[in-house]
Amino acid sequence: MSFRQSIRDGFLGRAFAMLSAANAVSATIESGRRPKSRDLRELGIDPSMYGRLNH
Repeated sequence: MSFRQSIRDGFLGRAFAMLSAANAVSATIESGRRPKSRDLRELGIDPSMYGRLNH
């Protein structure tokens, strides 16, 4: 495993993915749209339950 792949698949890669998903979800909610299912799953939110949450 290369160093670059190690970073991407390790803690730093997961942290970056989570921050990116949080940013994407926040921006779409602020604009009144529904976030992408992929971003919700990255944050640990079940996309099918999203519409039932009070936000």
